[in-house]
Amino acid sequence: MRVKQELMLSRQRILRAMFTGATAMYAMVVAPAPVMAATAVSAHQLPSAWMTLPFFVLLLMIATGPLLYPGFWEHQYRRVSVLLGAAVCAYYAFVLDGAMPLLRHTLEEYLSFIALVTALFVVTGGIMIRIDRNGSPFLNLLLLVFGALISNVVGTTGASMLLIRPFMKINEGRLKPFHIVFFIFIVSNIGGALTPIGDPPLLLGFLRGVPFFWVFTHLWLPWVLTVAALCLIFVLLDLRAGKGEVDADRSGRIELKGKRNFLYLIPLVASIFLDPAVIHGFPSLQELLYLPFGIREVVMASIALVAWRTSDREAMQANEFDFEPIREVAYLFGGIFATMIPALELSGAWAMEHSRELTVSHFYWAAGLLSGVLDNAPTYLNFLSGALGKFGLNAGNASQVALFARGMPPVVPGDLPSTDYLMAVSIASVFFGALTYIGNAPNFMVRNIAARAGAGIPDFMGYILRYSLPVLVPVFAMIWIVLFNH
Repeated sequence: MRVKQELMLSRQRILRAMFTGATAMYAMVVAPAPVMAATAVSAHQLPSAWMTLPFFVLLLMIATGPLLYPGFWEHQYRRVSVLLGAAVCAYYAFVLDGAMPLLRHTLEEYLSFIALVTALFVVTGGIMIRIDRNGSPFLNLLLLVFGALISNVVGTTGASMLLIRPFMKINEGRLKPFHIVFFIFIVSNIGGALTPIGDPPLLLGFLRGVPFFWVFTHLWLPWVLTVAALCLIFVLLDLRAGKGEVDADRSGRIELKGKRNFLYLIPLVASIFLDPAVIHGFPSLQELLYLPFGIREVVMASIALVAWRTSDREAMQANEFDFEPIREVAYLFGGIFATMIPALELSGAWAMEHSRELTVSHFYWAAGLLSGVLDNAPTYLNFLSGALGKFGLNAGNASQVALFARGMPPVVPGDLPSTDYLMAVSIASVFFGALTYIGNAPNFMVRNIAARAGAGIPDFMGYILRYSLPVLVPVFAMIWIVLFNH
């Protein structure tokens, strides 16, 4: 009886925390806040809550377009994304005073984001891994764990592009929607939580002052628990899927083509650190020449061009390489980056204003739920700013961010130290990015590649209702109970 009561109490705590997190998220996004936005780039009056409408319209069309009006969406998604993004940019440029620096900063973040994603897409597109074996629960498990590990070295984008085609190939004749979904869960999102290279939110934290090895030393336990839980669920589903129509003529060999492209990964990963925030005194093109990109982005674009020109054509042909997946990501995330500016400003201002009232559970659930529908990198920055503000620190000061990461005592008696808040924001931003196709860029790229290959993948709402809610949310609740429900 006592165990049953404790289970009921834990369930009530989870629901209460999710409700308060969702309530906080709702208030952050839609509640008008008559305060000034305090960011690292500008200070101006907050936008009207009505300006979040283009963002929600774009999300709604991304969710319903491929299902309800596929012909229109396939041919017009570029125009829709550009028009909605342009409407928000025009509002910031001509209606709000002093908002131009924020637009410029958003453009810089977008160019940095798309430069890295494109370079990883092109470089890994020239590497062909051919596994001439039939898929099995054990082999699939090995590939997923391998992908989760290497995503911390080549990023979730690189690992996803490198392994998604071999993963689909070995499972020909038995490929089910859950294969693609769990690949997105483990390889495209949660796997990259051990280093700042793994996922964009952690990279932004590193550039802001979070020590490089802080990520591994503090996130390895939730990483192990989450990956292990998802792998167990996957294996149970894969065992039920059976053998399907397997190919009896496969030799069992593993072949690797395009080895030269592994050399491109070395300068590509190294270029991530070419930033004045990391290397003191490193030249900034943004300040010297007033450009919306830096040396890092120039290096990434150059590597992408060289890789495209010199990659093994046979490997690229075997990978069915073309630029349509990255083109769709560029247009849609361009629209998302532009239209989400008001939503992020309102959420960030609300978090800063109410930070002393918010607990680590609020930060975990609110940052996580927003990361599932907003791009998780800027969401991470807003909640990092809110958490630092709770402890009286400034997210624009690298030494204060480092102090926050090392650990500060609780502000309120009985509360948790600053390290727990940074863990909550980091875990939520990376893990919850798997909740939807748009939570993280690799999700959308994997979905596009799988769809073009004819794999049966769930639509936007099917992904959420059939997989995210019944699989991910209970696992994330388990992580919350273990780490933060003190």
